[in-house]
Amino acid sequence: MDTLPTIFLSHGAPDLAIRDGAATKFLRSIRQQFPKPKAIVVISAHWNAASPTVSAAKQPRTIYDFSGFPEKLYQLSYPALGAPELSDRVVSLLNNAGIPSHTHPSRGFDHGAWTPLILAYPEADIPVTQLSIQYDRDPLHHWKIGQALEPLRHEGVLIIGSGSATHNLYAFNADYDAPPPDWVTQFDEWLAATIEKGKWDDLLQYRKLAPHAKENHPTEEHLLPLFVALGAAGSAVKGIQLHSSYTYGAFSMAAYSFA
Repeated sequence: MDTLPTIFLSHGAPDLAIRDGAATKFLRSIRQQFPKPKAIVVISAHWNAASPTVSAAKQPRTIYDFSGFPEKLYQLSYPALGAPELSDRVVSLLNNAGIPSHTHPSRGFDHGAWTPLILAYPEADIPVTQLSIQYDRDPLHHWKIGQALEPLRHEGVLIIGSGSATHNLYAFNADYDAPPPDWVTQFDEWLAATIEKGKWDDLLQYRKLAPHAKENHPTEEHLLPLFVALGAAGSAVKGIQLHSSYTYGAFSMAAYSFA
């Protein structure tokens, strides 16, 4: 069985699924870049819970957790089966690591999960479960969650952290192709360089060390899935940038793999 890398994806705005451009082309290429996984765990920036919570739904519904987008976006669905046995495995790994967690019986796929998956794995023939994050906990907490899940990589499970390398909704530009301002690119370039050099302590302290960190992440939830993906890659981790582009000016669509 293949040992898989872990991946961090920037999922952008919900309408990414009906757009054309560099980010959508990249996401459509993922299934050619990596072996087909047995199952997928998605850590989405759009599911917050007091403690790590895993969906045990057998047939997760598609959640439209947004408004104001074209009607055709609401006609899309992602009908992948859930993965209840994998959900139990995730809970077991976390609890054994001293991280209390539990399953949710019916949680569906929010757009942090289904937006990238509908592009990357459009056949929806791979079972998927979602894992929540904790908005009030720091990067180190999420890195430890990832560490506990590392065995899954050796069981054919693809771990995807889905968030955004930069995410300031107040700087959202109505032009999808608007160029990013300097404060966005400076943070994005720092993130890429820090990952490439494997400076994980600096990454964990990004809010103190990265240029314009608080401007790019007024709240942290969209970067926290990155730390789960990083932790799950294991101790000899190497980070590789898979993609770089921008949408709506403020959103870096950067993606990384860790192995």
